[in-house]
Amino acid sequence: MPGHDPPRLLSVVIPAHDEERYIATTLERVLAVDLSPLGLSKEVIVVDDCSTDRTAEIVERFPKVSLRRLPGHAGKGGAVREALSVARGDYVVIHDADLEYDPGSFVPMMQALLATGADAVYGSRYLTAAWRPRQSRLAYLGGRSLSVFTRLSTGTWLTDVVTALKMLPLPLARSLQLTSSGFELEAEITAKLLRRGCRIVEVPVSYEPRTRAEGKKVRFRDLLRSIVTLVRFRRD
Repeated sequence: MPGHDPPRLLSVVIPAHDEERYIATTLERVLAVDLSPLGLSKEVIVVDDCSTDRTAEIVERFPKVSLRRLPGHAGKGGAVREALSVARGDYVVIHDADLEYDPGSFVPMMQALLATGADAVYGSRYLTAAWRPRQSRLAYLGGRSLSVFTRLSTGTWLTDVVTALKMLPLPLARSLQLTSSGFELEAEITAKLLRRGCRIVEVPVSYEPRTRAEGKKVRFRDLLRSIVTLVRFRRD
């Protein structure tokens, strides 16, 4: 209507590599999220990270989804950077292509971002529940150890440093000038936000971990890279 500001826009960034088993259901769930009560609309950007399966073909069936295809495998970090370069939103949320996280969490996360004045909101897997039976103990202990390491190195306690569900203003995300290629991207975002003195608020989110047989890609080496990344970007 004349005289009314247009709805603010949330850019949903989904990096995807060989996710043909899950991507259709993920997109259906993301598109079903209603942000209009918060005065927001959304755009969905999938970056296909040189998949060798039918991921891109499946995404193309969704006319409301923007697909970007990388010519070579660039890792999660490279896919996220590509999405940030074309996103149009006021805010951005990074969301994995599998079914581990519930996109319905966008609503409480955005409510927290708008209500608290925080610089970023993290969807924490551990605020209401600890280890889950389907999650490997190594992954759980690795994530918890990163929380302790972050507290010791920065003085800030976060229950879930490397959550794959992060929401922040798009200009802030771009200004971080991310460089990581792999899953250590999550640690880079955290380190750079804390180095700037940004305030991060956590909200509880549901989490259904995948097993390796189901396509889980994170490995022990990614934990080590995350630790190195936290140290590097806290000091640079």
